[in-house]
Amino acid sequence: MSYLSNVVRRAASRQMPAPGRNIRLRCFSSGLGQTTEKSVPYHKTLKEESSQGKGPTRPLPKSANVVVVGGGSLGCQTIYHLARMGVSDVVLLERDCLTSGTTWHTAGLLWQLRPSDVEVELLAHTRNVVSKDLEEETGLHTGWIQNGGLFIASNKQRLDEYKRLMSLGKVYGIESYVLSPAETKDLYPHMNVDDLYGTLYVPKDGTMDPAGTCTTLSRAATARGASVIENCPVTGIQVKADDLGVQRVAAVETNYGTIQTPCVVNCAGVWARALGQMAGVNVPLVAMHHAYVVTERIEGIQNMPNVRDHDASVYLRLQGDALSVGGYESNPIFWEEVSEKFAFGLFDLDWDVFMQHIEGAINRVPVLEKTGIKSTVCGPESFTADHKPLMGEAPEVRGFFLGCGFNSAGMMLGGGCGKELAHWIIHGRPEKDMYGYDIRRFHRSLTANNRWIRERSHESYAKNYSVVFPYDEPLAGRNMRRDPLHEELLQQGCVYQERHGWERPGWFNPRGAAPVLDYDYYGAYNQKPHGSCLYNQLLGDEYTFDFPPHHDIIKNECLTCRNTLAVFDMSYFGKFYLVGPEARKAADWLFTADVSKSPGLTVYTCMLNKHGGVESDLTVSQISPGTRFSSLTPAFEGDGYYLAVGGAVAQHNWSHITTVLQDMRLQCKLVDCSEELGMISIQGPASRMVLQEVLDADLSNEAFPFSSHKLVKAAGCMVRAMRLSFVGEMGWELHVPKQDCVRVYQAVMKAGAGHGITNAGYRAIDSLSIEKGYRHWHADLRPDDTPLEAGLAFTCKLKSSIPFLGREALETQKATGVLRRLVCFTIDEKVPMFGLEAIWRNGKVVGHIRRADFGFAINKTIAYGYIRNPDGGPVSLEFVKSGEYMLERMGASYPATAHTKSPFDPENKRVKGIY
Repeated sequence: MSYLSNVVRRAASRQMPAPGRNIRLRCFSSGLGQTTEKSVPYHKTLKEESSQGKGPTRPLPKSANVVVVGGGSLGCQTIYHLARMGVSDVVLLERDCLTSGTTWHTAGLLWQLRPSDVEVELLAHTRNVVSKDLEEETGLHTGWIQNGGLFIASNKQRLDEYKRLMSLGKVYGIESYVLSPAETKDLYPHMNVDDLYGTLYVPKDGTMDPAGTCTTLSRAATARGASVIENCPVTGIQVKADDLGVQRVAAVETNYGTIQTPCVVNCAGVWARALGQMAGVNVPLVAMHHAYVVTERIEGIQNMPNVRDHDASVYLRLQGDALSVGGYESNPIFWEEVSEKFAFGLFDLDWDVFMQHIEGAINRVPVLEKTGIKSTVCGPESFTADHKPLMGEAPEVRGFFLGCGFNSAGMMLGGGCGKELAHWIIHGRPEKDMYGYDIRRFHRSLTANNRWIRERSHESYAKNYSVVFPYDEPLAGRNMRRDPLHEELLQQGCVYQERHGWERPGWFNPRGAAPVLDYDYYGAYNQKPHGSCLYNQLLGDEYTFDFPPHHDIIKNECLTCRNTLAVFDMSYFGKFYLVGPEARKAADWLFTADVSKSPGLTVYTCMLNKHGGVESDLTVSQISPGTRFSSLTPAFEGDGYYLAVGGAVAQHNWSHITTVLQDMRLQCKLVDCSEELGMISIQGPASRMVLQEVLDADLSNEAFPFSSHKLVKAAGCMVRAMRLSFVGEMGWELHVPKQDCVRVYQAVMKAGAGHGITNAGYRAIDSLSIEKGYRHWHADLRPDDTPLEAGLAFTCKLKSSIPFLGREALETQKATGVLRRLVCFTIDEKVPMFGLEAIWRNGKVVGHIRRADFGFAINKTIAYGYIRNPDGGPVSLEFVKSGEYMLERMGASYPATAHTKSPFDPENKRVKGIY
């Protein structure tokens, strides 16, 4: 019998290299063959029912409303929820047998608490489906076991992270407890607690059985009229252009017939990339080996909770009277040549790679040192650039939906995501805010970039168990998109952030240049680590849940903006032109505000979905046509609008607008000039005085009022100047052709030198904007929030008769009253908050914080969150004012003051130049 301790000794005798320095360049491409004799630890799998080569298990229909491809967790959950929502003629095609790809060997763990409110809700739905709904519906047990979950903390930062999860859990009624080492020992006698700081115990976590869950889902779906066809590989996807040239799904091809369908759902897991290629769709994921080992029987381990020891990068899953041991290593093996014929397949385990988990497991549960290894399980899994799934309609082809790339979490996220995906297919959008999973979060320049996909997927895998700190940044896949001022600002100490490929200024370090170096894979794969890199050092310094060490530097940037002036490089913004004969009709329908009053005005507005949820907030400027097409003054016929949107969500905005234009069949086009224009924002009381030296225009309130724009010359270069502010000060944005950006920037800095001008980054913008009460899309403003709930009713043209997308939903909500409302809170005690804190009103939990930061002008922490009435009624302003509030941070509560207006400049004077 092989004991885990023997594995450690054998590895040591071979002088196994440190994690990530694997011998031979086997790391990037597995040379290991398929080993079908390996054993998964389940009493029943569907492997015995595999009937390769025998043909489909039932005849193919000629047509279907939806065809789901892939019979794993996501495919089965999606077809079940489609059928449950009443969709007829739904077909699932599986090339072999249900679960045969990656689902059959999954560990099946379900942890209820995650650092995301949406994920907590998704996990809750999965748990309800597998523990209650399916059994009530079918009379069959899915294999769900509620044995609890235990998160291990070996230091204060890790326990602080767990306490944040505990506070969020209270909002959703999830039972959890912070335990001392002694209490942990009482709960789990086999555990070594000598090096513990504490633990988080969640009694209602548990484990799922892949075969039991998927077969029950399949039966429930077919009972509702869906068809599940196994042994039927897909060989092609027919895509046809409609009369407007829009690519749309037309049919699914197999060797046994073709199914005409307008909708395909790619739930093919590791094989999703190949299926996407059949339709001309990029699916940015990679395949890797992912492994665990199963021990022999351990006396006294029965009924113990599952364990995650994040600091040791290891999990321990209860397996009856044994344990499964696995984790996330720093040098995972990529599966380069994904085999089409790998049903119920496993790889040989590479102990050199897996070894790092064994030592952590033995340290945590010492009895493992003398416990035998019953079997190894090393199978393929798909991983993505941000360790989040890929979902939603592909931007390349209408009717082609993704439900893949689940990063070994397809079982526990499957129920929630299957429901959202079904709703997406039926209604055109999910019920919840799924932007973090939406394929449209990635810019189209990245989804086919293999270097970016590989690097980011590796880093996300290797850091999966790392503490999620508020100001962390990736080191992989950097410098993909750089604006014209990048080098200029780098030399001035700019510390960059990464947002979906773009490098944007974070803050400015007085110690000088801190470049982001090429990715070194953390020293894995014989890559030489960078060592003492200044950027990495600055990033590591901010690994804290306290105020970051650069707090005072950001304070200086903010207060300089408030007192004199600061320059912000916002060039990563998306910059689009909506032009054409029916552009005005499109603008009226797309935008909540009236943006067609006259050329020369710039309007802050929202775009909504049909349920009234905010898909975007942006500025729209009506423009006159130019004499020739240029990035600054495009020529066009009809009407024209210039759109400026946040760079991190530019692809989402582009896709939303494009989809609406296609659905309405409008004669206009969207032109992307994001790469052609820079954007320099000059903000603060001295901005007019300084810019008057640079621009050839009168900048007085009368000549250049707030929310207006003009074509002017700056340092001899033509620019579009807009009098706007995202920080609550008087200021102008200069939209500049990329070749002129450095010249204009240098002219601004020279003119401002005598006034104390400073560079400032997005860390300052975050603070300044929350202090003024400006919203951040996908923080305090999401697709499941309406403008009425978010305090943005002023952006909606409800007093006009002009119809717009989402108007009916808003009118209904206005008539019935809002059931939740975004509220601003301030905390007198000097304590940092970052979001996810629980909001208590009169002793009851009424919501959680979406976004928080420190406001330096008012010298207080500011937090925004949506609150509900625990009695279920509307949330009026009087309800907000009448409560006594506490914000719970990491288990500790702090008195908070609720505000119905911004606590900074509530009369909105400063943006108008009134100081």
